[in-house]
Amino acid sequence: MEEKGAQLTRKRFKPDALEGDGAASASQIVEKAESETNNSGAGAGAGAGSGSEEMELIISHILERIDNFTHLVSELLESGKTMFKELSNEFEERMITIHKEQVEKWQQEIKELRLLDSTNEEANTLLHNARFLLQNPHIH
Repeated sequence: MEEKGAQLTRKRFKPDALEGDGAASASQIVEKAESETNNSGAGAGAGAGSGSEEMELIISHILERIDNFTHLVSELLESGKTMFKELSNEFEERMITIHKEQVEKWQQEIKELRLLDSTNEEANTLLHNARFLLQNPHIH
């Protein structure tokens, strides 16, 4: 049973993702603990039969906890990646919406300025014509 737990642990960890700056990966720690347990169990197996079985049971429980914890960490990593991806997509969509709304607002402002400019030009032309008529009354 302990071999199965150790194999599952080794399969779940990505050694290059867990190693950093000289630190040992979790799979290496588990393998080291297993080899130490196997080495110490081989020398003391003949003299203490009931203690060895109890120790093996404790070790298998620890390996099971390691496996469960590894599984939990894997699930948390996956859910975290999913959450960040969804958050990133929402952020991108919101930024695009904000940009679109702002551009539309500025385009509306440009349209209003052009309309105002056109109206001002018409008024300026009327005033210019009126001034010309007032300055030159004899043309009529």
